[in-house]
Amino acid sequence: MATASATTTLRAGLPDRYLTPDDIAAMFGVPLETVYQWRKKRTGPPGFRIGKHVRYDPAAVRVWVSDRMNETEAA
Repeated sequence: MATASATTTLRAGLPDRYLTPDDIAAMFGVPLETVYQWRKKRTGPPGFRIGKHVRYDPAAVRVWVSDRMNETEAA
């Protein structure tokens, strides 16, 4: 069984798991440290903790991307 990338999964529909910071970094082509800085500054997609792990809801990431696209178009 082939595994799809996080980007393909998000575009095709909601994945059956929450996304990791590594998934977010791969999706947007940014270093992992950037994802952590976004979280610290509250400028990136909303994440949450499960124990010591940070996870991202794919639906919330999709909304965050749409909001950023709308801001760009309005500017």
